[in-house]
Amino acid sequence: MAKTIFEQMGGTYTMQGDYCLPDLTLPAEEERPIGVWGQRRLRYIKQYHKILYYNLLTTGKLHSHLADVEAEAQSLFLRLVKEYTEREGVTEQLKVENPMEWIRRMNNIRERAAEIVNWKMIFV
Repeated sequence: MAKTIFEQMGGTYTMQGDYCLPDLTLPAEEERPIGVWGQRRLRYIKQYHKILYYNLLTTGKLHSHLADVEAEAQSLFLRLVKEYTEREGVTEQLKVENPMEWIRRMNNIRERAAEIVNWKMIFV
């Protein structure tokens, strides 16, 4: 009788005393780097979107989701920084002539770009 129950349930099981527990494993995922943007996304969904977090975790798609967010966010950040520096005239010439002004303006540009990336990619 126990054999027919196992056949009906499908999958593999391990007997633990009187209980039959399923052998659960997550599918293997491709190893891709997760940087600062992926870590921010992980913290955010873990804290504020628990259902999404657990769905991604249990289906084995969490790592690939975070790696995708990392790649897209990094690309957006670099594109925004480049656009802002060109539009605002922050050049290598300014870097040579007035390094402190260049640093101030670049920090401001990076902060604005990071804020946009956070709201468009991380906190959604």
